[in-house]
Amino acid sequence: MELESFDEAYLKRLRAAEPATCDHFVAYFGKLLFIKLRSRLRSPQAIEDIRQETFARVFTKLGNEGGIRNPASLGSFVNSVCNNVLLEHYRSSSRNDYLEDNPVDPPDKGPSIDEKLVTKQTQRHVRQILSQLPEKNRRILYALFIEEKPKDQVCQEFGVNRDYLRVLLHRAKQSFRAAFEQDERGTGS
Repeated sequence: MELESFDEAYLKRLRAAEPATCDHFVAYFGKLLFIKLRSRLRSPQAIEDIRQETFARVFTKLGNEGGIRNPASLGSFVNSVCNNVLLEHYRSSSRNDYLEDNPVDPPDKGPSIDEKLVTKQTQRHVRQILSQLPEKNRRILYALFIEEKPKDQVCQEFGVNRDYLRVLLHRAKQSFRAAFEQDERGTGS
């Protein structure tokens, strides 16, 4: 990845919220933040949350008059903000760990309506992709992942040993992945 330097004109365009400049800023620093955070966090959700919070704080500071004076230090400023947000995340996580060690019996919250909707849409999408696969691949994936049958039972149904089932499963997954990627390219999602 090529590192960029920033000038006063770029900073002015950012302050003016010029869409192309903002998109470039988010794309450029988004990659760098992802690389940094990926090595420090396990959860993709936590990585995305910290990236979003970092951008929110940087854009807030950019909006303040006198917020960032030296365009050359923009990269180090974004990095510092990310470090602060990451430290806050660690502190929050350690507090949560303490609370988990001393649990208060909270009411059970089921998935939200949005989560249910996303789950339903994902299930529909997976079923649609499965319907496009060759029958053998579809049956293997359905038996193992939808019906969650034991591998020994699936081996018996297909008349294969576990080693060959692994090969069939690998091929079925590749077939699914290719169909999924083709579908994603086709829908532009």
